[in-house]
Amino acid sequence: MSNRREYEIAFVGLKPGIHLYEYVVVDQFFVNYGKQDFSNCNAIVKLSLEKNSGFMQLKFDIDGTVETNCDRCGNNLTLQLWEEFNIIVKLVEEPDVMNEQEEDPDIYYISRGESHLHVSDWIFEFINLSVPLQKICPADEKGNSQCNQDVIAQLKRMEENVQKDTTPTIWKGLEKFKDLE
Repeated sequence: MSNRREYEIAFVGLKPGIHLYEYVVVDQFFVNYGKQDFSNCNAIVKLSLEKNSGFMQLKFDIDGTVETNCDRCGNNLTLQLWEEFNIIVKLVEEPDVMNEQEEDPDIYYISRGESHLHVSDWIFEFINLSVPLQKICPADEKGNSQCNQDVIAQLKRMEENVQKDTTPTIWKGLEKFKDLE
């Protein structure tokens, strides 16, 4: 639990203006969130918090790398993370009601009685959003795929075999009864 306190910002004592925070995020950070689609995370999250009266503007800069597998051939890939995310946190009387009604995902409400801002869930979400949905080996300087060619050839053979036999196996053999009248 003490590890999570690292991701709490006591904003009540902060003066209005911009405050900078930096977090180094490695695989250990994700333990409480369960298994991820990547490993060997080495990310730096720079958080700029601008405190105003009644609201705070947060800007998260995600930079770093993660390792994952190519969706096509299974090769190991190192992906570069580089994204920016903005959130506005507003202080209100009934934050639960306001959060349910709010349609903009970049606006979040907390109670006026809160003294700490918990940013770990946002960091988790933003790192995951920085990883591309489709992870494919990049092309080399000549434009050729760097995917494992043996795996690609095997996939093509499997696809050809599937296309050869288009007759559903459940009906196989019934053709001989077709002209028995």
